[in-house]
Amino acid sequence: MPALGAPLAHAPVLRGDLAPALKRPISRRLFGENKTWRGALVMTGGATLAALALDRVPAYRRRLPEPVAAAPPVVVGGLLGVATWVGELPNSFFKRRIGIAPGQRRRSPAGIAISIFDQADWVPVAALMLRPVWQMSVREIVEVFALVTAVHVPINLVGYAVGARTSPL
Repeated sequence: MPALGAPLAHAPVLRGDLAPALKRPISRRLFGENKTWRGALVMTGGATLAALALDRVPAYRRRLPEPVAAAPPVVVGGLLGVATWVGELPNSFFKRRIGIAPGQRRRSPAGIAISIFDQADWVPVAALMLRPVWQMSVREIVEVFALVTAVHVPINLVGYAVGARTSPL
């Protein structure tokens, strides 16, 4: 849930082109124009704020694995926030190497596979980053990946509808 704070914070920043001074590519050559320091900071902050807010909701806290509930929410949110943007970098790197422009996709079996993976590419990174707090099983990683993919598609559609995205997936 805290990871949802990343795109929720990032969407209005993209739509309003806020904080233009931070709109600098992390590495234009490696990842393209769309992976910026602004996105990294906003997404990390969004997930961190979401974790802090959710920590105040008893029903949310009861559903957390014990090690996650015991960890400071700023740590869990920060790790998830960093994972949301770091997890996108390898996929962006690969897409730039095969000639897929930022924000675009290929209409081929390989392009569809990339688009599907792109929906939850940060989940394996989150599993690695959360290891000091919680060691997810392979089954949990697969379940979270499937859930995030199912949630991410409608978020992308809303982002596309409000002009924050150039494609629906």
